[in-house]
Amino acid sequence: MIDRTTLEIMFRGIEYIAEKMGIVLRRCSMTPNIRDRMDLSCLVADSEGRIIAQAEHIPVHLGSMYVGMKNFLKYLKDNGIEVRRGDIFITNDPYIIGTHLNDIALIMPVFYNDDLVAWLVNKAHHVDVGGKYPGGLSLRARSLYDEGMVLEPTKIVSEGSLCREVLNNILSRVRMRRQTYSDIMAQIASLRSGERDLKELVDRYGLSRFRSCVEYSLDYCEKLARARLRELSFECHGFDYVEVNDHLCKIGVTIRIRGSLVDVVFDDTCRQIDRPFNSALGVTIASVSFVFKSLLLGDVPLNDGTYRILNVHADEGLLVNPVRPAPVGLGNVETSQRIVDALLNALSTVLEDVPAQSGGTMSNIVLHGLESGWVFYETIGCGAGAGLNYEGESGIHVYMTNTLNTPIEVIERTYPIRIVRYGLRHGSRGSGRWRGGDGIIRGYKVLERTMAIVIMDRVRIRPRGRRGGGDAEPGRVKVIRSSGIVEEYSGKVELILDRGEILIIETPGGGGYGSAT
Repeated sequence: MIDRTTLEIMFRGIEYIAEKMGIVLRRCSMTPNIRDRMDLSCLVADSEGRIIAQAEHIPVHLGSMYVGMKNFLKYLKDNGIEVRRGDIFITNDPYIIGTHLNDIALIMPVFYNDDLVAWLVNKAHHVDVGGKYPGGLSLRARSLYDEGMVLEPTKIVSEGSLCREVLNNILSRVRMRRQTYSDIMAQIASLRSGERDLKELVDRYGLSRFRSCVEYSLDYCEKLARARLRELSFECHGFDYVEVNDHLCKIGVTIRIRGSLVDVVFDDTCRQIDRPFNSALGVTIASVSFVFKSLLLGDVPLNDGTYRILNVHADEGLLVNPVRPAPVGLGNVETSQRIVDALLNALSTVLEDVPAQSGGTMSNIVLHGLESGWVFYETIGCGAGAGLNYEGESGIHVYMTNTLNTPIEVIERTYPIRIVRYGLRHGSRGSGRWRGGDGIIRGYKVLERTMAIVIMDRVRIRPRGRRGGGDAEPGRVKVIRSSGIVEEYSGKVELILDRGEILIIETPGGGGYGSAT
């Protein structure tokens, strides 16, 4: 019998391994998107692919791995792929591993003596993954294969040796070969660091204790989650809309909580579309788990034990569970946010402490130099919604993202771009007894002819206040042409900027909570 104190120490040690993997990945990366923005995630799963522990990284990455690991192991089994010591697999297939093609996952088995004891996983957003459109995020994509190369699970390292043919095949299909190479190498280094640390932990406590710790952590997290929900029993319905240019796509959901079990049914949701706003099932599950983790489960760790209480029902062919090869690039970054708001809207009908809507968009910017071929990508923060007894934070990434804005110095040192404006968008917050947060204004001056792709939601529909609080200002996109003319665009646009022209992004604020009077 192992005492609970030792089990807890071991579990926290496993959590730290995931955190350290993220630190190694960030420090080894040479690209701003991973090194500076921290668009990466790491986790540890057991030999069966059950998530044991994850670092506090990107919600949309991590939540998708619950279904992603099961799909990955099924793919290996169905295709007769043997797993050996020293192997590392690579994949970005959203219909297997979740999210979108830019998020390349590396997955490594960990053997202790001759026993497979764990899997280590990291995901990192690569700025370009080939395909018809730079950055992999285009409004014109009509198929998954328009968005970039699709990597079904294959070995990038076999028994400790780098598979040069596989790597060179990947590098030959992207626009930024050197950056892609360095980031894949950083991901490999991260996994090998985790492997060393995990073996050291098993050395210290023994294989039997390690396996006991896995079962303890899963069972205990399930027990904690059930305890948090024990007093709740209700059914509620809510909806929201994804802005797809000239029309709105509805996401409607029913939530039932009975006997410490949660059923989430997407029963009033539009069908998948031939635009890249479809949400892979892994992203949908990630969005649901984010809401329940942040609103109801508090500090309960999120692992396979927690997921035992959560059932997500979405018919195939819906916007939130599309059928291959529907494009999904923007579903990961924008539809995921609307799923969160649909769930929060539903819960607000039965719970008082649901916050107002946040800016609720990742405000994606892709810039592609038409003369020298570079690709730049970042997301921009917005205003957070206010809640009962607190005001919303200003200029912060919300919901399914947890990244940073790229430092101005890094942008200007790396790309032919000058940041001519950066600050809070004062006055964009929703009013109320507790005010929402302000959005951000960011201005990009390009120093060569550039393609710009902007994907921002909450432009047509304002972020709503809650309990009498005021709505926030919607987002805006403007271009200052070399002639001095100022043009205003919708939140989802692709355009050409000539040398010296300026793209201005104004992100939405957060809604207010409670009446101001």
